[in-house]
Amino acid sequence: MMWFARRFLSSVVYRSQYSGQPGLFLRPQHCSLPELELRYLQCTCCWRSRVPVAGFETLDAVLTSTSAPCKEDNRPLDEFYTTAQRDVILELLNKAEPSELAGVKLLRGRKSLNIVEYRIKNGPFKSLESVVNVPLLKHKSAVTVFNSILNPVKKGKKVRIQLAKFIRPEVDRSWLEDAKSIVSLVCGTNKIAWTHLNRGMTVLDWQQLDCPNFLKGTYMAPAYLSDVSTVVSLLPSADFYIIEKSSISVQNTALFPIMAHMRTVEAMLFALLEPRNPPPKANIPPRVLNMMRTAVGRHFGLMVGECRTSGAQTVRKLMTESVTQKLPRINVPPDLLVKYRNSFKIGKGGEELCDALLQAVAFYELLSESSS
Repeated sequence: MMWFARRFLSSVVYRSQYSGQPGLFLRPQHCSLPELELRYLQCTCCWRSRVPVAGFETLDAVLTSTSAPCKEDNRPLDEFYTTAQRDVILELLNKAEPSELAGVKLLRGRKSLNIVEYRIKNGPFKSLESVVNVPLLKHKSAVTVFNSILNPVKKGKKVRIQLAKFIRPEVDRSWLEDAKSIVSLVCGTNKIAWTHLNRGMTVLDWQQLDCPNFLKGTYMAPAYLSDVSTVVSLLPSADFYIIEKSSISVQNTALFPIMAHMRTVEAMLFALLEPRNPPPKANIPPRVLNMMRTAVGRHFGLMVGECRTSGAQTVRKLMTESVTQKLPRINVPPDLLVKYRNSFKIGKGGEELCDALLQAVAFYELLSESSS
């Protein structure tokens, strides 16, 4: 319909150029209309057959010549695959866990959960055609899933990551690479956690502070400033302060109070940590930076769709490797290992501590990957 409207309006605009019998869709005598983008009619049965539509004359011809239904596309999906291929596809769909299904093209997020729920409710899939009954999996999507199972994409070398994808504002790479240490800060609903990590991946400081005035009343500035200022007074000196940038959508009105709270604390941290009177030198980078929460989640494989899951298990693994491996990913001092050995269990409230550490580790590792 949009294409028809644009074509109709274009004809009205240029109708003064036409000669001969009156009408909107006659060809001009001295000039022609600008060529429009080539478009297609697509078969609604198989979504594979496409017929180019160049103009109204072609459109009329296509509509009259293709009125018969697509015979081949009415066949069940099972007939498009060999018996061996069907067995491979059904084997995975019937036995794979959601995490494994999420590795198949188009099955990340809700679709993988729908497959598991369908199996529990209706039993294993007996045919490929029955997969179409799963919510969000129609013929076109199902075919893509089947082909992805039969021809999985080999995971090659990681794509080079651009700094602008996870660090804001943009900072020259040389400044970041020269940073001897950073402080990673994560704001929660009632606390702020931070991790001081040096270039050698040794944790120098790791703690959190309760903020009793957070989310009380109507975000009173003096109360917020008191809590944030207390945290800032305890922070160690570092080359950069990395503040987590949450991924809360402004379109989710139910979470607007949380988003307003996060933005308030973030703004105060930026104002208090950034030097008010920087040295009179050129090319001085900002001292305070944002790091995207989703970038950290993807780096550690903690994303389910667009949502990030808990990093507690990842942190426990990093702590264990620190004392069991000769070359661990990070080095955690014994006193911090003892202090936090039981802090990352369900109900312990250590998510901010986890996120602060993971953000610090991801900063240096992503910086290293983007440089290679």
